[in-house]
Amino acid sequence: MNASTPFDPYQQTFTLQTVDGSQVNVTMPELDSFVQYNNQILINYGTQLGACIVLFIVLVLLTKENKRTTPIFIVNTLAVIFNIIGNITACLYFTGPFGEVYAYFAYDYSRVRGTDYATQVATTFMWFLLWICIMTSLCLQTRAVCVTLRGFYRQVLVAITIFIALVATVLRLALSIENAKEIVSLSSPVALDWIAEAVAIVTTISIAWFCVIFTSKLGYSLHQRRKMGLGKFGPMQIIFIMGCQSLLLPVIFCILTFTTNVPAIQSNVLTSVTISLPLSSLWASASLDSRFEETRDKTYSKQAIPSYGTASTTSKTANNPLSPSSTNPASPRHDGEPQVFKDLEAQGLAGTGEFSKE
Repeated sequence: MNASTPFDPYQQTFTLQTVDGSQVNVTMPELDSFVQYNNQILINYGTQLGACIVLFIVLVLLTKENKRTTPIFIVNTLAVIFNIIGNITACLYFTGPFGEVYAYFAYDYSRVRGTDYATQVATTFMWFLLWICIMTSLCLQTRAVCVTLRGFYRQVLVAITIFIALVATVLRLALSIENAKEIVSLSSPVALDWIAEAVAIVTTISIAWFCVIFTSKLGYSLHQRRKMGLGKFGPMQIIFIMGCQSLLLPVIFCILTFTTNVPAIQSNVLTSVTISLPLSSLWASASLDSRFEETRDKTYSKQAIPSYGTASTTSKTANNPLSPSSTNPASPRHDGEPQVFKDLEAQGLAGTGEFSKE
């Protein structure tokens, strides 16, 4: 080194000795880049893992027993479980033999066991199973809000929806298979890059398509209810808000995939939808129970208060408790309540039988 050139410790090079006697030179910037990448991606996966674990605990504790057998709850819970397993196994890649400094720079994975390979192959198919659960959940919600459409429009909508879902599923399956081949062969095929980009785009388009259908139909129903006097914030508004969230967040993460260098940012697309779907059901169910209890309390309080009005009123009600129908004229708000419960029942959030019994 030239004596006039100051020594820069951040640019120095060190040598790794391989098993066959050859040497591998590694610079400090390369090592820093390796460490930073592992830290960033582990933070990303760890954040998603923590959010899903908390959500799973909330689902187990707050979901009523009679709601746990509904298809929408089963699918959403499976999606959370697959996401938890996928994030755990993804973290194991960077904390296990694959993530060791010598193995990475010397490209020597001789100490990686077969179980480590199997774990990483399983990770790719965990994401695929998660995608199947998300598509199933979105299909169930879309079907619930489109049952009132006329036959022709419903058939066209279903045909387009099935086509988009199949294209996205086939591409994601191809990506899972290619990923598994890459892990086993320790190679990085060029074809995997364009498949990954295509999957990111098609995934966002398919989720956005489902959410646009769901939120537009639900938004139109809310507009019609507002005209009828059903403007109070309730379960339908909650589902609409969460539907918009499920639409916007994947689009944002997809844009970030192509505009930033954050490792594995595309994995947040599925996680955001996985979290939003069961949260909407929990929030709407809680609001539904609150409104039901409020209505029941008002009914009981009216029945417990006798009338002390005029003689004619007293003669009619002195020996009989007042009922809501005898004191209040029918209003659009009360006439529309059963329909709200029917809409929620179609999504597995409520049962109209429970409301009618009370």
